[in-house]
Amino acid sequence: MAKPLPGDYPSYFSGYIQKVEQDTIPELVNTLSHPLTYFFLNLPEEKATYSYAADKWTLKDMLQHIIDTERIMQYRLLRVARNDKTPLPGFDENQYATSADANKRSFVELKEEFKSLRKSTDLLLKSLDETQLQHIGNASNHPVTANAIAFIIFGHLLHHKQIIEERYL
Repeated sequence: MAKPLPGDYPSYFSGYIQKVEQDTIPELVNTLSHPLTYFFLNLPEEKATYSYAADKWTLKDMLQHIIDTERIMQYRLLRVARNDKTPLPGFDENQYATSADANKRSFVELKEEFKSLRKSTDLLLKSLDETQLQHIGNASNHPVTANAIAFIIFGHLLHHKQIIEERYL
C-alpha cells in the first residue's frame, strides 16, 4: 500500500509522515526498522540522564516516551486494521512522562523494552494485508487509516532520532 495521502490522517501528523521517505510498509520495515532500532539501542549510557535544558526530558524520559507512544499507536493500528469503529481516545504525552518516572529505571531495561516493542510492531505490520491497511478508524476525534498509523509510528521514531542527534549527542 502506498504512502498515505493528506486526509488519511489528522493534519498535525503531517510532519511525521513527511519525514518518511519510503513509499510502502514493507519498505518501512525492511529499510528503517533495523537502523532505527540500532540507533536507539546504542544511545550512550553516560547520556541516559542528560537533558539539554532544565525543563526538557532526559534520554531515559525520551526513550520511555517513544515506547509509550509506539505502544499506543500499535494498539490503534490493531484496532483500525481489524475494522473496529470504536472511537479511540487521545493521550497526554507529558502526563505519561511524569507518571512513568523513567529516570528510576535502568537504561538497559528501557532499551530491552524498546527492542521487544519494535519487533512486535514489525510483526504486526507484516501480518496486515492491503484491505486491513485501508480501514479507517477514529483516533483523538479524527479519521485515520491503519496505513497512516504505520507511517506515523516510523515518522515519530525519525523525529526523535533527529532531536537526539541535534540536542543530546
